[in-house]
Amino acid sequence: MKLSRSRAVASRHHAALRQVAGWCLQYPDEAVLGKLGLLRACLDETSGPGHAELCRTVAFLEQGEPGALASHYIEVFDRKPRRTLHLSWFLDGDTRRRGETLAAVRRFYRSQGYAPAENELPDFLPVILEFAAVADPAVAEEVLSRFHPALDLLHRNMSAMDTPYRDAVAAVLATLPAVPVPPPAVPLAELVGLDPFPTGGGR
Repeated sequence: MKLSRSRAVASRHHAALRQVAGWCLQYPDEAVLGKLGLLRACLDETSGPGHAELCRTVAFLEQGEPGALASHYIEVFDRKPRRTLHLSWFLDGDTRRRGETLAAVRRFYRSQGYAPAENELPDFLPVILEFAAVADPAVAEEVLSRFHPALDLLHRNMSAMDTPYRDAVAAVLATLPAVPVPPPAVPLAELVGLDPFPTGGGR
C-alpha cells in the first residue's frame, strides 16, 4: 500500500511539473507571463526530480523584461531546426513521413478524448506536456517515452547555449526513466525513422 501511495504522489508531482514546464516553454507573451505567479505557487506545492531545474526557468521568466524574453525565446527555438520544440522533426526530419507522424499523434490524442488547439501542431512540446499533465499516468508515460529520444536530442542541442530553457527540458526528462542515448557522433539522419507512433491504419 505504501508503494502504491508513493507512486500516486510521484505521478501527481510529475503531472504538475510537466504542466508548469509546458507553460514555461511557450512563447513568453502576456498570457504566459501573467501566469507566472500561479506557476510559482504550483512549484511551491511540488517536489522531486526536475523541481530545481524548473524553478530556475520560472525565476528567469519572473526576472526578465518582456521584450528581452521574447527575443531570447526566438533565438533559442526559432533560429535552428535542431532546437525546435516540434519533436517529430527529430524523428522524421523534413520529410513526408513527418506528416504521417503528426496525423498519428493527433489520432492518438483523439482516442484519449483530448483535442489540442487547431492552431498548434500535435508534436509541439507544450502541447505534449499539456496532454501528459491531464492524461492517465500510464498513457502520459507512453507518449513521453515515445518522444524520449527527441527530448534527449533537443536537450543535447541546447547544451551549447546559455539558456534557462534548457533547464525546463531537463526537468521534463527528469520525470522519465533514463534510457540509453545515441552518442553525439550519430548524425540526425541515422535517427530519422524512429517510430514514436504507428503511422498506418487505425482511426
